[in-house]
Amino acid sequence: MPFDVVIPELGESVAEAILVEWLKGDGEAVEMDEPIAVLETDKADVELPAPQAGVLTHSRAGGETILVGEAIGSIDPDGTPSAEGKKSKPEADKTGTSAAKASAPAPDLSPAVRRMVEEKHIDPAGIPTTGKGGRLTKEDVVNHLAAPNEPAKTTPVAPVTPVALPKPAPKPVASGDGIRREPMSKIRQRIAAHLVAAQQNAAMLTTFNEVDMTGIFDLRTRYKERFQEVHGVSLGLMSFFVRASVLALQEYEMVNASIDGTDILYHDFVHMGIAVGTPRGLVVPVIKHTEQMTLDQIELEIKRVAGAARDGKLAINDLSGGTFTITNGGVFGSMLSTPILNQPQTGILGMHNIQQRPIALNGQVVIRPMMYLALTYDHRLIDGENSVKFLVRVKQMLEDPARMMLGV
Repeated sequence: MPFDVVIPELGESVAEAILVEWLKGDGEAVEMDEPIAVLETDKADVELPAPQAGVLTHSRAGGETILVGEAIGSIDPDGTPSAEGKKSKPEADKTGTSAAKASAPAPDLSPAVRRMVEEKHIDPAGIPTTGKGGRLTKEDVVNHLAAPNEPAKTTPVAPVTPVALPKPAPKPVASGDGIRREPMSKIRQRIAAHLVAAQQNAAMLTTFNEVDMTGIFDLRTRYKERFQEVHGVSLGLMSFFVRASVLALQEYEMVNASIDGTDILYHDFVHMGIAVGTPRGLVVPVIKHTEQMTLDQIELEIKRVAGAARDGKLAINDLSGGTFTITNGGVFGSMLSTPILNQPQTGILGMHNIQQRPIALNGQVVIRPMMYLALTYDHRLIDGENSVKFLVRVKQMLEDPARMMLGV
């Protein structure tokens, strides 16, 4: 009996996705958990794994918008691959060069890399690879573009008649009054709709505080080399903010809760969303059960999900289930901002730029590395008192990191 291939839950507030492309042909045999399609949401591109081994049948075409829960195809575990399915992978010609390789990007490219080589009209076969298993990475393409005069190492082939590459579509011409009209992309339309919905469906309010980062800077200076030797990962700033937030969330559990109709859903765990900048926009992968993690485990998970986000290789499970989010506009130079909630979450912590500023300390003016913190919260569930106390608790632990180790 065939199994339906349905669009699974793709994260909070995501109701639909675009079927970018099929990775496996119609009538082709697939293995369980093998990537068979690429889906695009307003959060990230994700590969859809096969729910069952068997023969794949397409029922929806690439480029279509599909609702979560809808079927895009089926897999028959007892099916027989069709002749077309068997030939779906490009076959090499007599010279050992695949016809598909000459006309389209390799099928194992990540969505982000595929877009880049298509936009730049680059043959990926001529770019040296550094990724695992010989995969082409975004950095490989960037390095290739940065050194255009460096000849690529290729196998000599017989000369062929040059073929002109298609010219890119011209940009819209501005009207006489200097206004240029361009259609909004589908992903930008969905982002806009979700942000407006968040504003309309929650009573958002933001409270602020500032943190003296001297204690964390001193700790990192003393132990960062030893931390790298022992754990194999560098000691960054984000792990301290995650750990401080986790401990504060355990004290003020309503900030880690969500609203479901007229009910409050309290979570005995912390699934932390970490906003990551990517070439296609901001993505919020989720690190599960951060309340059980040490600083080194948090750093390793941040490194993993950040790399997967930038390479367009996040798993579906990496985008769902978040109970609280941290976003760091400071990496772009932001001094102060009011983050928007990632519904159905009721709290989001905004980090900002660290600047040397004069402050009054023990009756004297001193220069310290200071950061403004912003907590946006849903006032329907969280009172102002609890939001302020939560942020003060985070501040206390960041300014005195020993509190995080001792749990006091």
